[in-house]
Amino acid sequence: MSALRRGGVITYPTEAVWGLGCDPFDEVAVMRLLALKQREVDKGLILVAADAGQLDGLVDWGALPDARRDEVMASWPGPHTWVMPATASVPRWITGDHDGVAVRITAHPLVVRLCQAFGGALVSTSANPAGASPPRTLAEADAALLAALDVVLEGDTGGLERPTPIRDARSGAGLRA
Repeated sequence: MSALRRGGVITYPTEAVWGLGCDPFDEVAVMRLLALKQREVDKGLILVAADAGQLDGLVDWGALPDARRDEVMASWPGPHTWVMPATASVPRWITGDHDGVAVRITAHPLVVRLCQAFGGALVSTSANPAGASPPRTLAEADAALLAALDVVLEGDTGGLERPTPIRDARSGAGLRA
């Protein structure tokens, strides 16, 4: 966790693919991660957490009707990413050009331990340059990207065939299948 606290960018297995992560409140770390991915900041990034408490202060739970909030909570922990109403404390380099923040409470044991050890939610985006296929194994990861990282956490993905679906928590609409 010291690498994350020092502004490091790491890679780790997620539910389906290898991910890149960093401290979402460290703008320099996030900009470095985006540069490694060759991705624009306006798209926004996903945050992954070990439990709902790690999203407190980031997600405006009260902005959702009870039924929508119940549906979101019933899907977690698990491989479901939701775009939730963001609080003012979520930096623009996380939300991008959106008023929401994409979040997931993971059931992946390694990612749960990672978030618990860090003490909060982390950026979680696929470990590939923009436009390239996300790596399903560490061996498939871009060698130049891996060489630029601070830490590689070895482990196995959760076995999903595709990255987690993303849905809008306000409407329930699918944003990524």
